[in-house]
Amino acid sequence: MARKDTKRYSRGEAEAMTKRGDYVPTPADAPEIDIGEDFWRQARVVMPSEQAKTPVTIRLDADVLAWFKSQGRGYQTRINAVLRSFVETRRHPRE
Repeated sequence: MARKDTKRYSRGEAEAMTKRGDYVPTPADAPEIDIGEDFWRQARVVMPSEQAKTPVTIRLDADVLAWFKSQGRGYQTRINAVLRSFVETRRHPRE
């Protein structure tokens, strides 16, 4: 639960504030808490998404979709990773 003195901003709002110079995060902004060993024993890594996903309708060849689905859960994430890899090679071509 958020404290009463805590304000919430979307990622876009925070980035805009930073660009304008209205907000510059510092290590002092982070709350200091004592985390015990129990926390670290039970912790798991969760990688945040770099950007929000946009739902789309896309037509794929049936065999391509079947192959991705046959790889198990997360097939949409894998399709996105393949597309991202393609985009990155076009953004930053090898020299």
